[in-house]
Amino acid sequence: MHAGRDDKMIDMASTRAPRKTGRPGRPGYDLDSLLAVAVKVFNDKGYDGTSMDALAERLGISKSSIYHHVAGKEELLELALNRALNALFAVTVEARATEGRYIDRLEYLVRRSVDILVAELPYVTLLLRVRGNSAVERRAMARRREFDAFVSELVSAAADEGDLNPEIDPALVARLLFGTVNSLIEWYRPRSGGSATELGDAVVALTFDGLRRS
Repeated sequence: MHAGRDDKMIDMASTRAPRKTGRPGRPGYDLDSLLAVAVKVFNDKGYDGTSMDALAERLGISKSSIYHHVAGKEELLELALNRALNALFAVTVEARATEGRYIDRLEYLVRRSVDILVAELPYVTLLLRVRGNSAVERRAMARRREFDAFVSELVSAAADEGDLNPEIDPALVARLLFGTVNSLIEWYRPRSGGSATELGDAVVALTFDGLRRS
């Protein structure tokens, strides 16, 4: 990567903060706890298969109580997807993701992405399952592509610095790295899947030992 690209990512992360929504003071659920339950229902039933009636039933409140906080399930989806995306983009401007050799930045980004997946598992799961069936989903997928582009630039820069095995295609590396990270949502469970540090160590050991040039 060249000078100026890090500035671009900083601007991207700072200009896409989630808008505030909901109103305080409603008994029973605040917006965060309502969102947590809604995301679980979306993951269980699928977003398209979830009605406001189903959300109200799972929450044990009326639909009007949900509408006190949000305009509808689409707003809940947008809030959930932005929570996952904003956490990922925040990593791209951390010092260890923007300074030093690019192979070290890439390794740091992978480790921190595992941290985020563990900390925000339901939200990241929902993000990885969207298919672009609505404007909200398409915006989320566009942001995912921007994050993927950041990863690809790190890989290419690491190759240019001579730190990647020259026999491995940088584009393939980028896909495989985050394909491995993203696959964790299919089996990882907080109570039995190990800590974020242990997972990050395992992913790095499986990938970077083969990626780094001897």
